[in-house]
Amino acid sequence: MIWICFAIFLGACFGAGATGGLFPPGVWYARLQKPTWTPPNWLFPVAWTTLYICMAAAGARAAVSEGNGIAMALWSLQIALNGLWTPVFFGLRRMKLGLLVLSLLWLSVAAALVSLWQVDWIAGLLFVPYLAWVTVAGALNLSVIRLNPGETGRAQEN
Repeated sequence: MIWICFAIFLGACFGAGATGGLFPPGVWYARLQKPTWTPPNWLFPVAWTTLYICMAAAGARAAVSEGNGIAMALWSLQIALNGLWTPVFFGLRRMKLGLLVLSLLWLSVAAALVSLWQVDWIAGLLFVPYLAWVTVAGALNLSVIRLNPGETGRAQEN
C-alpha cells in the first residue's frame, strides 16, 4: 500500500515539476542580474528530483498513518503552491507576485513539516531539505527583484 501511495505522491510532485518544462527560464531570466551565490543551473534539476522523491516518501508515510488529516491537507497545499511559482515567475515574469507565492509556499512547507513530524517523525525529517531549499529560493527571488528593479512587469517577448 505504501508503494502505491508513494507512486501517487511522486506523480503529484512531477506534475508540479513539469511546469519547469512548460515555463523554462529562457533568455529573459539569463539576462537578469543575479547574486554571486546563485546556485549553478545544473543543480536545480538534481535538487528538485531529490526533493520530489523525499516529498513523495514523506506523503506516502503519512498517508498510511493514523491522524494524518491536517498533514495531508498541508501536503496538498504546498504542492499546489509549488506548481504555481514557476508559471508566475517565469511565465508571467511577475517577480514580486512570485515572491508572494514563494512566501506562502515557505509557510505551507514549514507547517507541513511540523504536521508530518507529529504523524511520523521520518516524514517530517524528509521535509527538512525542502524547507531549506525553499528558503534559498526565496532569498534568490528577493535578490533578483532587488537587482532588477525595472523588471517587474508582465510577460513580454524575449
